[in-house]
This record gives sequence, structure tokens and C-alpha cells, in this order.
Amino acid sequence: MQSRIKKWGNSLSIRIPKVLAQKVGLTEGTPVELQLKDSAIIIRKKRYSLEKLMSQVTPQNIHGEIDTGRPVGREEW
Repeated sequence: MQSRIKKWGNSLSIRIPKVLAQKVGLTEGTPVELQLKDSAIIIRKKRYSLEKLMSQVTPQNIHGEIDTGRPVGREEW
């Protein structure tokens, strides 16, 4: 498949064909990481690790329990 580089404001953009985007699970708004390797641009979905996310929890941004009310339907706790 081929595509063309287009101007988008002061940046450049490229359209990713729907077939390719679906194969790798990309949708509008999906965070991606860009990497340059051997004169090639590699685009990967951003991956999150529980350890990295938990390292960002501080006493200032942690919240307490949230009461969501009584169970409804077949919910059990």
C-alpha cells in the first residue's frame, strides 16, 4: 500500500488506510508512540504498564471509596 505525506498546519500528516488501521487496532484518538530506526518511522500503539501508572499515584491525587449504591439485577459483592 502507498500513501502520501500532506501538510497539516505547521506539521506533516499521513493517512493510514482503514484496512491497516483495523489490523493493528488503531482508531481515532488512539495514543501512539513514534520511533525513528534506520531511517524508518515506526508507529506503535502506546502501551501502559500497571507499574508505571501506579507510580504516578500520590497522596494528593488518590481518592477514597465511591459508593455506587445497592446491587442491581444479578450484581453480587
